[in-house]
Amino acid sequence: MNWNRSIRGLFLALVAAALVVWCGSWQRVEAQEHTGTGAQQLAVPPLPGQSHADFLKAADEVLKQMSEILHLAPKGELKKSIRSREEIRKYVLKDFEKEKEKEGRLADELMGKKLGLIPEDLDWEPFLLDLLTEQIAGLYDPKTREFYIADWIEPADQREVMAHELTHALQDEHFSIDAWTDAAKPNDDAEFARHAVLEGSAFAAMLDWQFRDKGISVRESPDLDKLLDPAMMTGGQKDSKFDAAPQFVRDTLLFPYLSGAVFTQALLRQYDGWKGFNRVFEHPPASTQQILHPDLYLREVKPVKVTLPGLPAAAAPQWKKLEASVGGEFLVLEWLKEFSGAARATELASAWTGDEYAIYAEAKPAAGKKLPRSLLVWRIATASDDNAARLFGGISQALQMRYEERTALLRRPNYFEFQTPQGGVFLRCVAAECLVVDGADRATYDELTRAIGWPAAPAQPRRAEGDQIARVTARLPQLVAGRAPIESETRTAPWRSP
Repeated sequence: MNWNRSIRGLFLALVAAALVVWCGSWQRVEAQEHTGTGAQQLAVPPLPGQSHADFLKAADEVLKQMSEILHLAPKGELKKSIRSREEIRKYVLKDFEKEKEKEGRLADELMGKKLGLIPEDLDWEPFLLDLLTEQIAGLYDPKTREFYIADWIEPADQREVMAHELTHALQDEHFSIDAWTDAAKPNDDAEFARHAVLEGSAFAAMLDWQFRDKGISVRESPDLDKLLDPAMMTGGQKDSKFDAAPQFVRDTLLFPYLSGAVFTQALLRQYDGWKGFNRVFEHPPASTQQILHPDLYLREVKPVKVTLPGLPAAAAPQWKKLEASVGGEFLVLEWLKEFSGAARATELASAWTGDEYAIYAEAKPAAGKKLPRSLLVWRIATASDDNAARLFGGISQALQMRYEERTALLRRPNYFEFQTPQGGVFLRCVAAECLVVDGADRATYDELTRAIGWPAAPAQPRRAEGDQIARVTARLPQLVAGRAPIESETRTAPWRSP
């Protein structure tokens, strides 16, 4: 899923929350080292008001300061402006109107809804546009080399936004950040990892700027993963779209900033500051796994290559492939977390070593349907056979909880299938790999497994004519009166809770 095409800009509320935590952590450290008390003061006092000339002067001052922090000298002229909410909405809308972007967002929507990470009834595009317009406080556009700030940002907050966005500007002058990020295509996971480098390093650089007069830096600070709590981050306003967003969307928006900052801190420590950090642009991370586990990046542990076969000839005309890419540990983690809880999901997802998925849309959708039916084929590699067997348990639980209506359920060791109104769902793990096929018939699934080189899957048992296959739904408290409920079928996803 390529969230980079949908998500750009800085969360001012996230910045404010992070500064509170950051400041508080250093107050505790200083309290242990020094006598006396006193609140930390911001490096730049609030400004009562600001003219356009003041804005340009402030931007030039912050640019000079960021250049010194990052060891990156400015190279050329940078446009600077203040934009209204409507102007920002038009900027975001420009990308929305591109046909290629529309198809990409449809792939994201179908994938998110197929996995149960986005509610089926969420009107995705209007929601996304409102969310991004609400949250963007400032932006650097590499195509036009323009930096701008939203006009609703208070002057006292503008310099923090400048510090973040001008980091992007300086990095772009030296490393061409658009081309650097695009070089990871068509691997969405690797592209998202590079996006995390950009946002995480800009976030960390902003913190260094904020506390530069205190002699405090991210490199010497306490571990950021213990300080930056995603649960603290809110939209910062009443009826915020961010606060109302599904957990997966919030996590996806926060990941580049928070996990990216933790990754940045690890590299700043390893490479002795910002000058050494810049080598990441010569050796970019290969996956979100390396962002989540910086030691894997430093040890150059890279994902394995996983390939998917195409759809069999009989099924191919029914479907249009929207996207084939890599989901990465981040997507596996988010999917399992939705249905298994954070601790178990983290343990299972960390065994990921590679994957490839393909998301298809129905070639000829039924008239009157808002969204076409979708088909997901996802092949996931893990570190060992045992890891795959454990992952099977997590995925089978997610699939059961995702689909409340299931018929023709067949379960065998490391194999699980059932039927839904949207098509057949199949999960199988062989050796260290797992294959998920969601939305196909059994014949299509069998052809896919043959193309991979796996042995035939277990067959449905034959039943006497007239026998009915029991309908199993997650809504039923019991299958048969007097029997205990199936525990894994009684929990629903958080956004489905009343």
